[in-house]
Amino acid sequence: MKQWFKDVWEGVTTTLVGMNITWRHLFAKKVTLHYPEEKWTLPPRSRMRLFMKYEDCIGCGQCVRACPVACIYLKAEKRPATQPAIFAANGQPIKLDVSVFDIDMSLCCYCNLCTYPCPTDCIYMTPEYEFATTDLTNHLYHFAKPDAKFLTVNPKPPAPKPAPAAPPEKAPTPDPAKA
Repeated sequence: MKQWFKDVWEGVTTTLVGMNITWRHLFAKKVTLHYPEEKWTLPPRSRMRLFMKYEDCIGCGQCVRACPVACIYLKAEKRPATQPAIFAANGQPIKLDVSVFDIDMSLCCYCNLCTYPCPTDCIYMTPEYEFATTDLTNHLYHFAKPDAKFLTVNPKPPAPKPAPAAPPEKAPTPDPAKA
């Protein structure tokens, strides 16, 4: 009989402990978001979908070499000297024609390593994270465009070289005989 009362008391106390936790969370602030209607604000440097400004790409391939999973495909050929000069937005001349620039986001590990070596900052991570699909081929993005508008004038021309400074004049030396 004593064991029965002990078991009943233990059942009641464990139930009350569990209900204590339930009541505490019942009146706490909710952290659940109704996702499609409400969204969390993302941290400033969050890594999401890659994007590439094709008009600024010089075709150097540094992003391809930096990618640890080889999800960037680049094909570039030397531009003919007869074509007019074109420039990236930072003023760097574009000497290669990029015919293929593809990113397979289904392979991307979102490490952001491809964005750092780019000398023209044409590849970057966007804050867009809603690109789920049932077909993996929809994650292959083609950025090379045949109808792209390139800058034909350097937006940041080099600063003019300053004129050489004249040699400093010598100050007259005091004559020791007059002193």
